[in-house]
Amino acid sequence: MRTFLFLIALMAVVSCKETSKTEEITSTQAENTILQNDNPLIMEGENHFKDIQQVTFGGDNAEAYWSFDDKQLVFQSNNTAWDVECDQMFLMNNGDSFRESVPKMISTGKGRTTCAYFLPDNEHIIYASTHLAMDDCPDTPLKENGKYVWPIYDSYDIFVADLEGNITAQLTNEKGYDAEPTVSPQGDKIVFTSDRSGDLELYTMDIDGSNVKQITYELGYDGGAFFSPDGSQLIFRSSRPKTEEEIKEYKDLLKVGLVQPTEMELYICNADGSDLRQLTQLGNANWSPFFLPDGKRVLFSSNFEAERGFPFNLYMINTDGTGLERITHGETFDAFPVFSNNGKYLAFSSNRNNGGGRDTNLFIAEWQD
Repeated sequence: MRTFLFLIALMAVVSCKETSKTEEITSTQAENTILQNDNPLIMEGENHFKDIQQVTFGGDNAEAYWSFDDKQLVFQSNNTAWDVECDQMFLMNNGDSFRESVPKMISTGKGRTTCAYFLPDNEHIIYASTHLAMDDCPDTPLKENGKYVWPIYDSYDIFVADLEGNITAQLTNEKGYDAEPTVSPQGDKIVFTSDRSGDLELYTMDIDGSNVKQITYELGYDGGAFFSPDGSQLIFRSSRPKTEEEIKEYKDLLKVGLVQPTEMELYICNADGSDLRQLTQLGNANWSPFFLPDGKRVLFSSNFEAERGFPFNLYMINTDGTGLERITHGETFDAFPVFSNNGKYLAFSSNRNNGGGRDTNLFIAEWQD
């Protein structure tokens, strides 16, 4: 899952790393430096943000994904003020703000949901849900033997729903975990993560759920995949164990439906899984990647500079591994960057402006290179 379960607990447990890697980060050239405006939501040094708007104001809100026409977004939230106990899917129009209003819920309200994404007709979404197995929220273990873990619910399947919340199709029905679906910009393919092979691998299928193909095969958790703008490549994050001890720990946790996602790097491959290569070698957790509209750069969240597991900030890197640049300058958490299809706006989640609490809210920034 790309889900928000990853966020707060991880910041407290990720191991310390060297901070010398910060020397690799490129500075914005002086002649390209953009004067900061008066928007208090934009922090010093966030020169790629021309403007920014806060969308939500409470709870944990994440993974906002744009409709193909950029008029709407779907996102997940566990805001108890909206009468939910765990993540459900909500709909918003581009430009909405929910300081005092409640967005429209478009999942069933049962079980736990994650990873919604619009289909190309702008009238349907796909998302993963446990609602066939249970009406209530499943348990959420956060630690195993003192280490942070992430539950991999075997009751997740991928569904299609209309914008009234009606389930119109079920795309997966294999035993085990099927989740994290995203749709190609061409609207013809879906990539998702499944453990049907006995490991957590990436698969693709046609938009109707047919023609399922496994595209990754190496031991480890491959997930959170997104297509490049032309649909030719995939970017994803993976925690791939190497030593005997790491492999044993990974397999033992997976047997009980858990993973430990505190050490992850980004990988890139063709849409059929060929030409796979590791993009980052930064250490700690590098995740939630998304291509920029030019297809030559990737935004992602990382805590590789952190000494105590946080902060997480957004970074940008070229697809050849060069040009690492820090984009946000928060003190706690920025993640889930997603560009609008027209490339003008960036939706992301952040702990900024939450009064020092734990709420993580959605923000939409006007982007400038």
